[in-house]
Amino acid sequence: MSFFKKTNQIDLVTIGDMVVDTFIELIDAWTENDNPEKSRELCMRFGDKIPYKEEVSIYGEGNSINAAHAAQRLGLKTAVITNIGNDDLGDKCLKHLNKTGIETSGIVVHKNKKTNHNFVLRYKEDRTILVHHNEYNYSLPKNFKISAKWIYLSSLSKNSLEFHSEIINFLKRNPETKIAFQPGTFQIKLGAEKLAELYKMSEIFFCNKEEVRKILNTNETEISKLLEMMRALGPKIVVITDGPTGAYVFDGIKKIYGPIFPDIAPPVERTGAGDAFASTFTTALILGYDIEKALRWAPVNSMSVVQYVGAQAGHLTIKQIEEFLKNAPENYKTKIID
Repeated sequence: MSFFKKTNQIDLVTIGDMVVDTFIELIDAWTENDNPEKSRELCMRFGDKIPYKEEVSIYGEGNSINAAHAAQRLGLKTAVITNIGNDDLGDKCLKHLNKTGIETSGIVVHKNKKTNHNFVLRYKEDRTILVHHNEYNYSLPKNFKISAKWIYLSSLSKNSLEFHSEIINFLKRNPETKIAFQPGTFQIKLGAEKLAELYKMSEIFFCNKEEVRKILNTNETEISKLLEMMRALGPKIVVITDGPTGAYVFDGIKKIYGPIFPDIAPPVERTGAGDAFASTFTTALILGYDIEKALRWAPVNSMSVVQYVGAQAGHLTIKQIEEFLKNAPENYKTKIID
């Protein structure tokens, strides 16, 4: 018996934690440390009462959930495997996903557990996220079978190491299923060794430049070498993003650079931009397009996402992406790099 209700219609199954994001827009704060080699610091007066402009909660977000939503908007039928608590926040997350058409049979509701709840401190166009992952008992659903040929795996809690082994064993039993891996904070901290088998089995790997350096435990900064070092761990296609510089892809044959798509207006906030990029890139490949096409699509969806509060409101359809590309600047082109 198949786990999902309509398994023959599912193109992509995403696995990862679901959260409620509460966005708090700060008006009485500042940043320090402009050293590019170090993180900027968000500052507020300690021990004071600090006013803020507004707050808004958005339900049913999280790296993998955002990926499912973006892929669904692009025409794929998606399903999620995730966990929520038996609480009001969990109910609201489930109601949100049901409205999107995403298959929700893989959501496990845990008694006496809370739903993950993040607080996003917005300051100007950027944000700092206060993250808390509840430790659920992770496992694939019983009788788990999928007709989908792709899994998308992202952020999980720190108690999920054994769950990764379960996913790896599933992939070994089902070699026709491909996996796109966009590691979250805990998975990055594990480094290259503990998730070695997962890296070897990944069809696509996504990370930003600094996250890759943490995984590899290296001081290397040259993007070409980082692409080679990361691909040596096993992923067939390595994608490294580098903020406003753009993104770089290595498939073992050629290295390709893609620029960011220019903002149509000043960014509102950047939550979910990386998820939009990774899921759009993956969706393009699932639909049969080549890497260059995927690398042109993905930044458009990222650009759109940062025009809104939250990670999903800006997700585009294929038609909308193509409209943006028709009017793209002349220099919006991918190119082969050394």
